[in-house]
Amino acid sequence: MSSQFAQRSLGKSSIKITPIGLGAWQFSEGKNFNNLIWKSIDSETTNKIISQAVKAGINWIDTAEYYGKGASERGVSRGLQAANLGDNDVKIATKWWPLLRFAKNIPRSISKRIKALSPYSIDLYQIHQPFSFSSVEKQMQNMVKIANLNLIKSIGVSNFTLENMIKAYEELEKNDYPLVSNQVSYSILDRRIEKNGLLEKANELGITIIAYSPLQLGLLSGKYHSDPSLINNLPMGRRRFMKERISKTTELMNLLDQISDETNMSVSQISLNWIISKNEKMVTIPGATKPHHAKESAETMNFKLRKEQIDTINELSQNIKFL
Repeated sequence: MSSQFAQRSLGKSSIKITPIGLGAWQFSEGKNFNNLIWKSIDSETTNKIISQAVKAGINWIDTAEYYGKGASERGVSRGLQAANLGDNDVKIATKWWPLLRFAKNIPRSISKRIKALSPYSIDLYQIHQPFSFSSVEKQMQNMVKIANLNLIKSIGVSNFTLENMIKAYEELEKNDYPLVSNQVSYSILDRRIEKNGLLEKANELGITIIAYSPLQLGLLSGKYHSDPSLINNLPMGRRRFMKERISKTTELMNLLDQISDETNMSVSQISLNWIISKNEKMVTIPGATKPHHAKESAETMNFKLRKEQIDTINELSQNIKFL
């Protein structure tokens, strides 16, 4: 079955990406407190996940310096090389970690990101969080420095508020660079950007929204509703997250189960498809801890929810007090 979705532009850049990418937080090897969320995945499994994702139609991977102090970046490179994929076969997005740092660290540390991902190019470089000691303007000025050296191909941000996103956009515009993306939490259960003006402004300015946590750490897969005992096998951070929210989402899960039966698609696929069918310019980055998860995510692009299905999900989910 062929994809029902064309590749989407990454903001105002010439880069084209599939609506579904592969999130690589789970490749952090349990470092940097990431073990509170993800169990460590061995290199063989990581390689298989990456190979399966690309083989099934995904053409980009999102990683970050913070994910295991470069462990995820190195894992992505290793997996792509194991699959005999070249630099032109896949797009790579990664992020600078700003906590306790000034913006001048951006050009100082980019060589480490390049080394971790070698031999693959950095197609999108993002500010991971709005935590830097420096202003948004200073951060963008230093991103421009490395872009001018052709060390990165485009500039994005992550977790930026509406106000800071506009500041970043305007500063880059002065230097003839577009702000191509803002990576934020968005899912059926987390629709804050629809209400606070961020999504509307991003669409107006041509900034791609990259939706992370589209399955809410697996809550929207449905498997923990079907078998709550599985929650006990999760790392502490995810276990608490599930236990606090599973009862609030029972009615929604019943609806997703019904649509799953109608479409012959999994609940996870319904949850992902809602994002990319409802939002024509948005992309999303589900993670995968097993190869079949990556294949399932990619196959989400092989169908489109009907308008009435999207509307029904919208109506039921918008009033759930989730966060």
